[in-house]
Amino acid sequence: MSANYHNPVHSVYGAGALLSLPKLLEGRRAALVTFPEARALGLLDRLEAVLGDALACTLDQTRPNPDVAELAETYEWFWRTHADVEVIVAVGGGSAIDTAKALMVADDHGRFADLVAGLAGERPFVATRHKTLIAVPTTAGTGSEVTPWATIWDRERQKKYSLHLPQTWPTYAVIDPELMLSLPAAVTLQSGLDALSHALEAIWNVNANPLSDTFAVAAVQDTLEVLPQLMVRLDDVDLRGRMALAALKAGMAFSNTKTALAHSISYEMTLRYGLPHGIACSFPLPMVLARAIGRRPDRDAVLTQALRMPLAEAPAQLAAFIESLGVKTRFADYGVGEDEAREMLRHAQGGARGRNFIGNDVQVQEA
Repeated sequence: MSANYHNPVHSVYGAGALLSLPKLLEGRRAALVTFPEARALGLLDRLEAVLGDALACTLDQTRPNPDVAELAETYEWFWRTHADVEVIVAVGGGSAIDTAKALMVADDHGRFADLVAGLAGERPFVATRHKTLIAVPTTAGTGSEVTPWATIWDRERQKKYSLHLPQTWPTYAVIDPELMLSLPAAVTLQSGLDALSHALEAIWNVNANPLSDTFAVAAVQDTLEVLPQLMVRLDDVDLRGRMALAALKAGMAFSNTKTALAHSISYEMTLRYGLPHGIACSFPLPMVLARAIGRRPDRDAVLTQALRMPLAEAPAQLAAFIESLGVKTRFADYGVGEDEAREMLRHAQGGARGRNFIGNDVQVQEA
């Protein structure tokens, strides 16, 4: 047996970890990327106090699911006026960190159109300049703090791009569960289910290996145990910390495998129906699990270990778990008819993430 595993991110974990930022900056100037509500929550004031004179500029208008139309002006302004800033500190959910990843790389011209053309495969994009990234998640789910990927949307063209360059790995991930205490219930749930999806997708994956499995199994077990408790005790910092650690483990797993079929389905559901990402990638998990079982004995063994139940019962039990949290698990529940669902599955199986699924050759039947 052989395995290759690579993750260069230095993780700092624990309550109060935010205070490590000055040490991590090592005297360098930083741009802060965060979300609009950070000021009202008191987070922006706290960040400004922690960063002090190291803070060069603040971009606090990041939006959910960053879109090319929204990013273009910000990107070109940033590289025109702050090319000398060495570090970006991204504080927020996956969208804030994804925005920072888009901002952290540029070619000689600093044109956003060049980056988009590279993402679309129209012409090569060569990052001749890049910033160091410190990712500080305020949600427990995306794993973006320990992966090189960023999702950028083009709603006008109904496309989703995946940014992934050697330079887009964060250098540091700072995971402070105290920052997650103000997270609303809906976002807590969506984030937690996103983490569960990342972990399971790393298991039923053609790129899985024993090292990624170690993180994925622990993340599945932790999420199944912790998330229901957290949903009724949102102010419990210990549970917040355990969920943040589960999400970190899931991120460590899929940082090497990438995601698979459930995520491929999710992109269409978000584009067509506006479904939040954490719901869009988790509602099909029982269906995808049913298609994964029996495809490969080694994957069955890892799934059994992760789910801690006979696999014959697992799809129904997983559906019951997700529905107990208030999330429906069938396409019809989201207004998707059988024919459209069948076509969506075919399209998802042919996508880049769909091709990572071990059961990619399974015939699409009922949805």
